[in-house]
Amino acid sequence: MTSTCPLCAHPTAPAHAPFCSRGCKDRDLLQWLGDGYRLPGSAIDPDGLDNPDPRD
Repeated sequence: MTSTCPLCAHPTAPAHAPFCSRGCKDRDLLQWLGDGYRLPGSAIDPDGLDNPDPRD
């Protein structure tokens, strides 16, 4: 079974796995850096960042 690039569906290249090329690898990174991808979860209270709860 051949794996495919998650962005363009071309066969993956071992040097760039799980992507097919440096271009797809960079496009994925830009999605993360530009808030294109988000992890599910509850919103964080910005005021709580200055005084974290020591029990966490």
